[in-house]
Amino acid sequence: MAVLSGEILFVKSVKDGLPNRDPLNDSDARRIFGEDDGRISLSDVSIKRDVRDYILAKHPDGGGKNGRYYIFCREERNPAGKLLGRDRLAEAILERAGLKGDVDKSGALLQSAFDMRVFGAVFSVSKQSFHKTGPVQFGWAHSLHPVETKYVQGTVVMPSKDISGDAGKEEGNVQGTIWTTYILPFAVFAMPGVVNASIARETGMDEEDLELLLEGLWKGTLHRQARGRGIQQPLFLLHIEYNDPFFRIGYLEDRIALEPGREVWVGGRPPVSLDEVTLDVSKLNAVIGDNSPYRNKISKVRWVKNPSLKLKGDLPGKEWEML
Repeated sequence: MAVLSGEILFVKSVKDGLPNRDPLNDSDARRIFGEDDGRISLSDVSIKRDVRDYILAKHPDGGGKNGRYYIFCREERNPAGKLLGRDRLAEAILERAGLKGDVDKSGALLQSAFDMRVFGAVFSVSKQSFHKTGPVQFGWAHSLHPVETKYVQGTVVMPSKDISGDAGKEEGNVQGTIWTTYILPFAVFAMPGVVNASIARETGMDEEDLELLLEGLWKGTLHRQARGRGIQQPLFLLHIEYNDPFFRIGYLEDRIALEPGREVWVGGRPPVSLDEVTLDVSKLNAVIGDNSPYRNKISKVRWVKNPSLKLKGDLPGKEWEML
């Protein structure tokens, strides 16, 4: 079935890590709003990576011949250990999908690569160039509160390399390697997204793609864990569909708030766990609930929350059972 235009709001928490770092700031947190504001941000690219990696894990063969779940934006190496370039990677996908002889490379890639259909691509393959805007676009995820990162240090038992003695004989190092990094003790982030039905028709994105995308947002956050990234938890996911393809409420992330407020995070001991915070959705309900002035524009509202998350306020409909 055809995809309807809509909006997405995704909220997640991070503890004892940093899932997206700023290479221009010593790999500390990304601070779009500046030090005085205190909030930090995660790029849309990092969150789309969670989705892509989840689909790679769920569909490692891309769905096989004529499969639709290959991932184009990924790292793949040849037998010599060298990274494949865009052309070779595209050829590999089309060969696995049984579409190598297809003259229309862009159409064949859209048919077989999930991330191209959903997120779009700017690309040239074997002298064929194309630019496809994705029907799904995410904004940056911003923390719902000020965040102070911590600079920590540790050691690794194994040394980074062996050293040689006077006679050229290899000897072990006297100590392990010292590492340093920035982490954030605890943070909650909100990320908006939009779904464009007109562009979805152009790229071939269908309802199955949409369901997999939403599943990937939630379960991909759980799947992609690492020490440097911290322990991530999906907290809240909202999906709205509109019966008017040219309408959207917009800025849903500004209609939620975390309690306690800014004064606690800045002036006292900030919360360090999910048990200490509540997500206030009262203003969100005002624009999507039964008394919303936009009610005649809304076709469907569905949402899911982490059982550990406390909500303040009501939401329309029933909680999503997909997850």
